[in-house]
Amino acid sequence: MRKLISLVLAMVLLATVFAIPAMAESTPDPMTVTVFVGEARDQPSSDNKVFKMIEEEFGLTFEFEFLAGDLDETLGVKIAGEDYADMMDGGNSEKLIAAGAFVNLMDYISAEKTPNLYTHIEPYLTRLLNEDGELFIVPNYGRYYNTQDYGMNYVNGPAFFLQKKVLAWAGYPTIKTMDEYFDVIERYIAENPTNDNGAANEGFAILCEDWRAFCLFNPVQHLMGRPNDGDVIIDIDDNYKTEAYVIQDYAKPYYKKLNELYNKGLISQDTFVMNFDQYVAKLSSGTILGMFDQTWNFQVATDALIAAEMYDSTYQGMGIVYGAEQAGKEVEEHYLNGTVINVNRGFGISVNCADPERLVMFMENMLSDEWQKVVNWGIEGEDYSVVDGRMVRTFEQIQNAANAVWKNANMSYVLTNSMPKKQGEMEDGNKWDPSVQPENYFAQMNDYDKEFLAAYGVKRPLDFFNDPIELAPYGEAWQIDVTTDQDANDAKAAFQDVQRKMLPQIIMAADGEFDAKWDEFVQAVEDVPISDFVDFMQDEVLKLVEKNQ
Repeated sequence: MRKLISLVLAMVLLATVFAIPAMAESTPDPMTVTVFVGEARDQPSSDNKVFKMIEEEFGLTFEFEFLAGDLDETLGVKIAGEDYADMMDGGNSEKLIAAGAFVNLMDYISAEKTPNLYTHIEPYLTRLLNEDGELFIVPNYGRYYNTQDYGMNYVNGPAFFLQKKVLAWAGYPTIKTMDEYFDVIERYIAENPTNDNGAANEGFAILCEDWRAFCLFNPVQHLMGRPNDGDVIIDIDDNYKTEAYVIQDYAKPYYKKLNELYNKGLISQDTFVMNFDQYVAKLSSGTILGMFDQTWNFQVATDALIAAEMYDSTYQGMGIVYGAEQAGKEVEEHYLNGTVINVNRGFGISVNCADPERLVMFMENMLSDEWQKVVNWGIEGEDYSVVDGRMVRTFEQIQNAANAVWKNANMSYVLTNSMPKKQGEMEDGNKWDPSVQPENYFAQMNDYDKEFLAAYGVKRPLDFFNDPIELAPYGEAWQIDVTTDQDANDAKAAFQDVQRKMLPQIIMAADGEFDAKWDEFVQAVEDVPISDFVDFMQDEVLKLVEKNQ
């Protein structure tokens, strides 16, 4: 009997020994992670199902601080006080990197310890690592799997946008040039001064706030037939000649056109002072006919219009270019670039974080196929179904994914948008992004959009654009880190400040005053001196070309 008792006790002790690691693995120590995101977002709900899953598996909870106010000012205060959250997405994160705010992630990433992360960045290491072999941010976008193209059904980046009802009213015209684009806006608003709700229509809106002032700065490079290189235009056929396009002779016709529109009442005066939330509210109301922007920047407004079933007030992007008389040559549209990794955009782990290795391992695990399906698609049976191997959503599920309140309770976007993610195709051919899954996009499209595309004889909004061109060997020049050169960085900041202050004044100039104000603007930019910035960019472009060819 004693032997039996002893045997039972031994078995119990042995079971206990083996149970302890299993329990520790399934219930990791709790850790609260502070997070700063350099844009305005809504707090996730306390019962958000994905965050609860993350807490159960990884023991992590998150305290979010989202931007309220000016980004540059906010980052300046944080840098001065070394007030860094554990994870930080500073938008233009070069400032945080230059300040030494982030740990070097390569101290924790290797093919052996973090195979998901290493595989994710390995094709781009020459582009991502600095001269000391350091990496401070694993990019949040631009890593495509199993495909060399975007696989998109719509343009997610820059374009001139126009409400679909304007195009329908005009008889579904093919619009290619700047003059054609603004002409249809002018004719529509002359006959339709108010929308269906009786609110006054506005012809063209321009967002000028903070870093989003690219809506004011960037159109000229695209009108000249180039994809997005930020503040410069690069002639790939002339030894990558680099110049600041906004002061060139070919920039003047665009701002002259805006000046004419303003004096006709087609641009509202408050467009130059409205903040991002006010801009989104206007777009969401259906009163703005057109704007230059990037799709991701006003997605929340699109979601609001869809939720309100105001489908005809959603926007179609178009690759608008100059006519030959404005550009001085025939221009071919090239808004779409080859796939590009989003350098220095996303979360860095700050030097204030008590356990950076744990957060790196969290990113590693979140890059698994299982978690990528959760953060992109949701929970099978609740947020999508699998039919004959294909992941599909019902119309209701698609509507949910576009609803801000639902997303705050059921998706982890406020966190995972800034984290590394898989794009492109899964091994089984399904898309990582539900919005580009063909079954979802076409079969579940609302009737209005189906009829709209059918009227143009196309299947996708992307079909309004030329195919992507081959990515230049320097990538996209807006990714070049100017903070490494103080003179260039100061010149860029001063240059953008002059643009932000003087371009609205030029657009609002009274009849007969435009030319004089334009000349003052050009002189002010040259006095920055802009050459400190442009010369630096030219040198960096040529270095990247030599490095990547």
